[in-house]
Amino acid sequence: QLQLVESGGGLVQPGGSLRLSCAASGFTLDSYAIGWFRQAPGKEREGVSCIESTNRITYYADSVKGRFTISRDNAKTTVYLQTSSLKPEDTAVYYCAADPRACWYGQSWYGFGAYWGRGTQVTVSS
Repeated sequence: QLQLVESGGGLVQPGGSLRLSCAASGFTLDSYAIGWFRQAPGKEREGVSCIESTNRITYYADSVKGRFTISRDNAKTTVYLQTSSLKPEDTAVYYCAADPRACWYGQSWYGFGAYWGRGTQVTVSS
């Protein structure tokens, strides 16, 4: 069974950091672009970041640029999203998705994601 599982979410104070992980089981990630998304209550899902499969080119939404870093360890079939300088508006469920095509690079992300995880909650609050 092909699965993606997110972990690393939690409650953190404003200005804090978390490292989110996206682990694959049943397949390897090395031929997939991996995207991170988030969805806050009552809001549309937002494409936060993406990393290509081979050349590891990365993309970040303006809302997280300079604060979040995406990386991948194909040997561990895991992709990470290091978050820092977290703000209350970063509170959301964070999802990862894998797609054999390229990242969306600021275009609409709709259609990206052959496989999706179930999400991990990130809450930024004092």
